Amino acid sequence: MRTFECHHCNPPSRLFFDNTQCVVCDAELGWCPVCHAIAAMLPDNEVGYRCANAGCGTALVKCFNYASENVCNRMQTPADHAAYAGLCDCCRHNAVIPDLSIEGHRERWAALEAAKRRLFYTLDLIGLPHPAPQDDSPLPLSFAFMADALPDAGLWRSTGSTEKVYTGHAQGLITINLMETDDAERERLRVDMNESHRTLIGHFRHEIGHYYWDLLVKGQDEDASRAVFGNHDDPTYAEALERYYEQGPAPDWARSHVSAYATMHAWEDFAETFAAYLDIVAVLDTAENLGMRRAANDGGINGMILSYQQVGLVLNELNREMGMLDMVPLVITPAIRDKLEYIHQVVSRGAASADSLR
Repeated sequence: MRTFECHHCNPPSRLFFDNTQCVVCDAELGWCPVCHAIAAMLPDNEVGYRCANAGCGTALVKCFNYASENVCNRMQTPADHAAYAGLCDCCRHNAVIPDLSIEGHRERWAALEAAKRRLFYTLDLIGLPHPAPQDDSPLPLSFAFMADALPDAGLWRSTGSTEKVYTGHAQGLITINLMETDDAERERLRVDMNESHRTLIGHFRHEIGHYYWDLLVKGQDEDASRAVFGNHDDPTYAEALERYYEQGPAPDWARSHVSAYATMHAWEDFAETFAAYLDIVAVLDTAENLGMRRAANDGGINGMILSYQQVGLVLNELNREMGMLDMVPLVITPAIRDKLEYIHQVVSRGAASADSLR
């Protein structure tokens, strides 16, 4: 993720991806879909706003969830505003949002939207399509943000509903349980499950991996996927899940898998590796744009891995100085490298196919 500049300021001040107001000149900010940047938004009585970035000046309108709900910071062109019922390129994917009559749900929704925007930034960076439900697509992408429990005195309690919300993916719909927005609860789950990380953006990156398996591998490249990740048809997913929670992962799982959970089933191995690939892309993009020379690479998987390892060494040591968890805990073995290479090939094919349709 790069930083941006407020061209309403003189000299320009630095802006960040989640900003909605410049702290120097107080200008309203938003993501411009034309120049692909966070920019100052100049009020315009005729169209709403215009992008203040030099050479842009595009007429823009706030996303409904920015203007009315304050959980977004993206703008859109008047044409897209009319075509997508006032929702930006991220918010138009929402199928279910939290019950806003419940105290705290708006803030939790905002946290989910912030993570989703970062996911979409990375998907756009690598060129993968993410068709919205309103688009003519055989597998549109949508999100459901739901809760099966409510916080009470710092703890989560059942709402009495017999339906439990499971974070997961099914036929293009990604569901995230609102409980994952609670830092304390998420950390408790991380420790209970012996995970190195458990983050909102991590959930999005994992579940989108399942989506892209369905979109780019299913019925198209399954034999190659089996050769890398194993047979996704045998055992069945239900059998693999039961075995995993009864027996746990093999002691030497780290030699060939990015996480213990990746050993559960071939589909989970693909999704966990896909999430790790997005971690690499995002970390290198941020590090390079912040001036870390070690992040520069040739775009091939070997160069990306080498740069990620070099940047990771720096980040891990900085975190250790602050008594925090390693930022980059993954050790990339030859077997994991081969899996990442397959993901890189899938992404490259998907991006090329998307380009041909534009």
